[in-house]
Parts: sequence; C-alpha cells; structure tokens
Amino acid sequence: MECASCGAGIEHCHGTLVVHPDGGFAECTDPACADGDRVRHALIVDCRGVGGGCGCATAPRKTLLRHAS
Repeated sequence: MECASCGAGIEHCHGTLVVHPDGGFAECTDPACADGDRVRHALIVDCRGVGGGCGCATAPRKTLLRHAS
C-alpha cells in the first residue's frame, strides 16, 4: 500500500520530526531523512513529549546576559 503523498509524488518524510526548542534544532526518527524541514513532516512533536524525556529538556537553561553600552 502506498501513502497518498508518495502516490502524488510530493516530497515528504514518513518519520516523526522531534523539535528541541531549547537546543534550537530538530531531528527525525527516520534515519534516511536528510532534511529536518517541518514542511516535509506530517508528524511533529516537542522533545518534552517523547517517552522517557529528552536530555535537552532536563539540561539547565543558559541565561544570556546583555550589557547596555
């Protein structure tokens, strides 16, 4: 059985995109996926919602200090 996007020739990924908002990056569960663009993924989750948690969600947040000039 072929998915509708495959049948229509639409560029897409069958994996789930895991977004790491604190780390500023995303990764896909499909090892063959080379593009972490949200448009290519029908399934997108926040890393904090992944079973077992995520290391970046438990890491201490870095505080960015800015000085007035």
